[in-house]
Amino acid sequence: MLQNKLPVIAIAVFTLFITYLHYSSVGAGHELHNIYRELYYIPVVLGALAYGLRGAALSYLLVFALYLPYVIMTWPGTLINETNRLLPLLLQGLFAFLAGYLVDREKTQRTQLEKSRHLAEIGRIATVIVHDLKNPLIAIFGFAKRIRDGKGKTDTAVRVIIDSAEKMQKIVNGVLDFAGPIQLELKEDDIRDIVKRGVDSCRMKAEQRGVVLSIDLPPAPVNMSVDSFHLERALVNLITNAIEASAGEQSVTVNITSKNKLIIIKIKDQGSGMDRVTLEKIFIPFYTKKSGGSGLGMPIAKKVIEGHQGKIQVSSKPGQGTELTIELPS
Repeated sequence: MLQNKLPVIAIAVFTLFITYLHYSSVGAGHELHNIYRELYYIPVVLGALAYGLRGAALSYLLVFALYLPYVIMTWPGTLINETNRLLPLLLQGLFAFLAGYLVDREKTQRTQLEKSRHLAEIGRIATVIVHDLKNPLIAIFGFAKRIRDGKGKTDTAVRVIIDSAEKMQKIVNGVLDFAGPIQLELKEDDIRDIVKRGVDSCRMKAEQRGVVLSIDLPPAPVNMSVDSFHLERALVNLITNAIEASAGEQSVTVNITSKNKLIIIKIKDQGSGMDRVTLEKIFIPFYTKKSGGSGLGMPIAKKVIEGHQGKIQVSSKPGQGTELTIELPS
């Protein structure tokens, strides 16, 4: 609230202080008052920058209202001399309106640009979602028609329909998880148990791909206030990515350490690694190089970790694997 009022306070303080300089030095040299008059540009510029044309106009009117009595008090008696004093003030008014107009125009253009980017992003996301939903939807329709027409094996068709529906549900849930705010229910828990459950959830996938999945946990409990459900889901996403990036007989390791009141979870693989471009885009929603991926796993995991006031870092090079480092406050 105070931050919103700071420009108003600054404008009022500068205007009153400069006016005080005028009134407290009546009879001083014209050169000194010329300097004071030029200082009125400060509140006028502040008004324009903070509130656009309206702010510039109100700031100038305040300056004019406070300065006019001084002009009357010190009337020199000649129109030429008085014009020399009023002309700079009128120029300040023109400057105020021009500056306010330009600021308003820039804000309008920026708002329109943000709306255009937002609409473009919505369009891109919608295109990706439709594309990802199209293939499983085609499979469902195709095999449903086979069942209706009595063609092919029913059990195979049913399995494909269920798999496709599960994939669609996964895509929809991912979009909902990313679009909505993460509602965390924080409770005291042992991070070791959460990490172990996440690793156990991924063991079947690791065995299917011939990847060696190992875990290294400290002997003592590592307790913190955490939403175990969301954090476990985030870890499963990250570990799954590491497994899918690895070839047979390569290893994926997960370990926990503590340092400087931080709980550090590392997930390291020996897979193909990522180039610089991929590394820069890894947390962009819907960006993926995997044919079956939604591109939401990493952004959702990042959102969950940041919701715990933590951070995630990724280190990777092509052909040298990837290391994820999660830091959580203990």
